[in-house]
Amino acid sequence: MFSLILGILLSDTQYTYHVYKTCVVYTQATYTIRVLRSIRAYGHDRDRKPGNKEVQATRIEAVKIEPVIVTACRFCGSENIVRDGIRHNKAGDIQLYSCRDCSRYFSLNLGFEKMKASPQAITGAMQLHFTGESLRNVQKFLGLQGLNVSHVAVYKWIRKYVRLMEKYLDRITPKVSDTWRADEILVKFRGNMKYVFALMDDETRFWIAHEVADSKFIHDARTLLRNGKELAGKRPMTLITDGMAGYEDAFRKEYRTMKGPRSKHIRNITLAGERNNNKMERLNGEIRDREKIMRGLKTPETPILPGYRIYHNFLRPHLGLNGMTPAEACGISIQGPNKWLTLIQNAKKAQYPTTVNGLTRPTKT
Repeated sequence: MFSLILGILLSDTQYTYHVYKTCVVYTQATYTIRVLRSIRAYGHDRDRKPGNKEVQATRIEAVKIEPVIVTACRFCGSENIVRDGIRHNKAGDIQLYSCRDCSRYFSLNLGFEKMKASPQAITGAMQLHFTGESLRNVQKFLGLQGLNVSHVAVYKWIRKYVRLMEKYLDRITPKVSDTWRADEILVKFRGNMKYVFALMDDETRFWIAHEVADSKFIHDARTLLRNGKELAGKRPMTLITDGMAGYEDAFRKEYRTMKGPRSKHIRNITLAGERNNNKMERLNGEIRDREKIMRGLKTPETPILPGYRIYHNFLRPHLGLNGMTPAEACGISIQGPNKWLTLIQNAKKAQYPTTVNGLTRPTKT
């Protein structure tokens, strides 16, 4: 196993970037890692704290997220492996591999270790739920396939894998446009009405960020705009919202600068004409359809909202984008017939540290 890494140091008076780009594909444990670009950014001088120059975590820009395949032995790192039988479990069949160098057997079930259900059943349940089916309807469908699980188990699958994918995907920088939209929608949380604020790119329909607030009249939208700026790696040149005062205050504090080019805030929108927020209202309709099936959400920390954001951005084709997903419009392509499986396996793979001897162990998160 070997890798060739080129380090390029780019610096100016305000920012410093360390750019690393791999020139070859190297093998790590039982799978192949493809690193396209890794950028570590250091903030502006005024944002630096004494004794701590780093103010932003390492972010990864990926063009293609490919399915994980077995290319090397998990014990010795040798690529001299062959398929050698199938393990028949209650959840399904798992391919076994044999290493001809160390003579050991192993299997790969990355991301689904110790799960009683098969990866196909779990990803199928997530697809059904985020396309509009209730937890109990998903449970009934799995029962027809011979898998007897409760609706609580289905919810635990969603919670587990949404958290896993969210940590991974938030490190990927989408190539969004310079025009963003923001709006809020009233949603029921365990009988109490709260507002869900969402931030979306205008051209690609990429859902950038969201947050939950008790009221829109006294809410500070700075957190929403700041999270969007951190995820996209830039500020928009145009922000389109309604006339809520919180947007104007947050825009001045987060996006307005003294140097050009300066961002513009459009807040006098109408239902008809060019100055409308119809694209954002379409996203609100998707959230409403998902919430209506569940008859309200449970808590503001629910995995349903970030899970639907993943589904909206990376799996749901949009007619307004000629059948592409917002992620594809942003230059992020998910490969493979089962995109849920590709995302889960790559998210799990990202938890493994890089080694030089082929032996790896997952990091604790």
